[in-house]
Amino acid sequence: MEILSQLILNGVMAGALYALMALGFNLIYGVTRFFNLAHGVLAAIGGYAFFTLSKMLGLNIYLSVATGVAIAGLAGYGFDRLVYSKLRKRKASNLVLLVASLGVFTTAQAALSIIFTSQFQTLSETAGQEALSVLGGVVTRTQVIIIFSSLASMLGLAALLNGTSFGKAVRAISDDEEVARMVGINTGRVTGYVFFIGSALAGLAGILVGFDTGIQPTMGMGLLLKGVIASIIGGVGNIYGGVLGAFLLGLVENLGIWMIPGEWKDAVSFLLLIVFLVFRPQGIIKR
Repeated sequence: MEILSQLILNGVMAGALYALMALGFNLIYGVTRFFNLAHGVLAAIGGYAFFTLSKMLGLNIYLSVATGVAIAGLAGYGFDRLVYSKLRKRKASNLVLLVASLGVFTTAQAALSIIFTSQFQTLSETAGQEALSVLGGVVTRTQVIIIFSSLASMLGLAALLNGTSFGKAVRAISDDEEVARMVGINTGRVTGYVFFIGSALAGLAGILVGFDTGIQPTMGMGLLLKGVIASIIGGVGNIYGGVLGAFLLGLVENLGIWMIPGEWKDAVSFLLLIVFLVFRPQGIIKR
């Protein structure tokens, strides 16, 4: 029973990280309708921004987190302004945007490797790793922070989208960009803000991963894949579905390795994706 409790706690913690990636990914997809593969490298940018500010420059941990998240958001905003928005103005297809985002991902990841080397870096010295007993399992204080950060981000994003004029503009563009433009919404500006918010969420995920395990330039691809899988099984473009998909994914992949070797963890994730693509391609919640 203790093993089961621990696996469930591990699944919830993993789901919280995947949810942060899925939130940002689904938010951006809902407005732009393309799979932004560069979303993964923004997690690494956030992690390394925090590493630079906190461990290299010695800034306050809370200021470093806030600044690291903002830097990731600005990086995503910059990617949109410099690359994606120009392609959208030329009526580029979603396939072209997808390939462009892969190019952005590869370039940014290479830049991180050149600047920081490929050496694994840990942020654990700046965060509490005290063990806490919960429901027969053990979690660290950092993992509790990860879970609550994910839930707070979900609630904050839901409040932003449902209770502000900005949220109404986002939903209008998501429904029909041309109509939104006709009624006076500055679609380019709103899309840029969406990239900032979605990228900031990815940056937060990267920082939290650094607290829990560590960071390296190539960390973005793994987080991207789990965020995309969570988005698809939850309902791509639906932020609530993405969160549900993230926690389902985290639980299934951790419970799935109860009776099989841990090396099969990623295979379990993709098997779950295949099952949904075959039997429920619209995901848990339709967009």
